[in-house]
Amino acid sequence: MTKTRVLWIIQILLAMVFLFAGGVKFVLPADVLTKGTPMLSAGFLRFVGVCEVLGAIGLILPGLLHIQPRLTPLAAAGLIGIMIGATVITVMTTGVAMALMPFAVGLLLVFVVYGRWRTA
Repeated sequence: MTKTRVLWIIQILLAMVFLFAGGVKFVLPADVLTKGTPMLSAGFLRFVGVCEVLGAIGLILPGLLHIQPRLTPLAAAGLIGIMIGATVITVMTTGVAMALMPFAVGLLLVFVVYGRWRTA
């Protein structure tokens, strides 16, 4: 019971993070969006934003609606791929210290994949 509650809390927090991050990628103008990472195009970053928003929805809705709950670990696994890319790009542009945040988010996603895969 406690593990389920912890997983839900982590999933909700991660969903809020990814909804915010993905939403920002929709709102920002292209020049502002690519300012920190000139090697990535605005179109690619907007695609990543779409993936983040869909991943956030995938973290919450399947379990909440009890429809295909096995999709939750798949959504988390997809977001792990995004966080691997975010960690690498952050190391390349700003250094290792700033890359700890996407790395930590990735570790939380690994916990969600492991916890939900076993229950699905």
